[in-house]
This record gives sequence, structure tokens and C-alpha cells, in this order.
Amino acid sequence: MTDIEVKRRMGEDDIAEVASLAHAAEKVDNHPALGEHAWLDLVLGGRHGFAGFVARKSGMGHIIGYAQVTKGPTSWGLEFVVHPSHRDQDMSTARALIKEALKEIESQGGGHVHLWVSKPQASVDEMIKGCGLKKGRDLLQMRRPLPIVDNTPRPKVRHFRKGDEAQWLDLNNRAFKNHPEQGNWDIETLEARQGEAWYDESGFLLLENEAGRLIASCWTKVHDDYESRIGEIYVIAVDPEIQSQGLGKKMVLAGLDWMEHNGLKSAMLYVDADNAPALKLYENLGFSLDHVDRAYVGDVPTPTNAPTP
Repeated sequence: MTDIEVKRRMGEDDIAEVASLAHAAEKVDNHPALGEHAWLDLVLGGRHGFAGFVARKSGMGHIIGYAQVTKGPTSWGLEFVVHPSHRDQDMSTARALIKEALKEIESQGGGHVHLWVSKPQASVDEMIKGCGLKKGRDLLQMRRPLPIVDNTPRPKVRHFRKGDEAQWLDLNNRAFKNHPEQGNWDIETLEARQGEAWYDESGFLLLENEAGRLIASCWTKVHDDYESRIGEIYVIAVDPEIQSQGLGKKMVLAGLDWMEHNGLKSAMLYVDADNAPALKLYENLGFSLDHVDRAYVGDVPTPTNAPTP
């Protein structure tokens, strides 16, 4: 029997317990147990629209699974993790966590849901289908060794400085206008990431035109929690008014050069599987598929007993 407790605010002990669970899963899966958006919501203790679900075996004190929902501007984000020693064949703990999370979303008025799973298997597809969600976006993690040999001229970039926040947010939100995770960022979103231990402003590269207007950026991230240190092309943003000038490739190369200069031997990035132009660019730069992360989607209805607005 599995007991699930709902937490709408997370204290320090709660966060430490979930972090320990996530660490155990990451050692086995060689992949972060929770996405960055979910992790930041967790460590901030839970913001509006947040709920955490802690699973324990009846009579046992330690946590065996965790799920989390967060309400975004247009949809709900849902993620879960189960301790490696409690992953049974029928995925009963995962199933129970997902169903409780969907009930919570319904109680808060329903809406569109994105549930992310890394390296999904067919059995996971079936389990989540049984919870009422279907396969949606596939996100590809691609990697390549460093250094890169490419004769394309590099742009003259500078690193991010205090005071660049408004101009960069404008660039980012126009470049990712319809993107469910990367669009609609505000200063709180940006500063939360800049407050993370991995943040290094020297690897946040900006390109300006002759008039001093920001037209492109490459934000890099260094992971120390993989099997070996690896750099990530974290966010590439190009002004949508000038996207046909090859700046995307040049900014990627600038980011890869920064990684090499800082002693990194390999690089990674994420790209939507249906983004054919970006996929072709990265393949031409020598990136190849490492694994797939998948979003499962669905619409949770408003409860029938909800009050009429």
C-alpha cells in the first residue's frame, strides 16, 4: 500500500528529502530527475499553483516517489520521480502519483497538462496513456565532442552584464513567442536562473549590432552532475526580424568556443524533434542524438461542481 501526501508549500526538510530521492534516481538514470523549471519551483518552496506529492510505503518513513505540478501561463507542468529500488513492473507508484496530481489540477480548475519523462519506454507510454494523457512533443538531447573545427567567422560577442536584463528578456520573448517553456519569461524567471550555482555570466554571450541593439545571444551552462563535465548550449535567441542571416550557427559556434576555452571536452543541447531547420543545423555541426525526452499532454476538465464565474 502506498500513501501519498499533498504539500502545497515545501519546507527545508521536505526539499532535502526530495533532493535525496532525486539524487538516488540521477545516479541510476544518468539524467536529472526533475527538469529545471520544476526544480526551481521546488527549491523556492512552492509558488502559486504549486503542489508536491510525496509517496511512502505504508509503515515506512522514507520517501519512495515524488510528483509535482506547477501552473504556468497557458498550461500545467507535471513531473514525477520514483526511487530506483521501488520501481516495480506495473509502475504502481508512478501511476498513483500521476493520478493524484491530475486530481489536484482538476480541483484547481483543470486545464492543459504537460508531463515530461526522460528516455521513455513503451511501457511508460502505456502507463501514462492509462492515466488519460497521450504522447505529445519529443525533445531530443544531442551531443558532440569538443573542440569543433569550423571556419565560419565568429561574431564579436560580449558577456551579459548587469543592466542587460530588460533588453535580453525582450529578445528572448520575441524569439520564443509561442514556446511553452522558453517564452513569456519575466525578470523573476531570469533572476532565478542567474541565482543558481551553475550560472556564469562569462558564458552568457550577447551580440549587438552597430547601433548597440541586442540582436542575438548564446547562453551556456556547465553540468558537473553528469558522468563527466559537459557544456550545454542552453538558450540560443536570435531577433526574429533577422533570423535568415546565419546568426544562429555563429552564436552556437561562439558558445562551443567558450566551452573549449574553459576546458570542456563535450557539448550538448536540446531541440524539438519537429524543428527541422534547427535539427539540420545541429547535425551539420556534428551533433548526434543521445536520447529523447517526451512530453505527454492532455486536457483536465473543470470539475462539474465548480462554481459558475
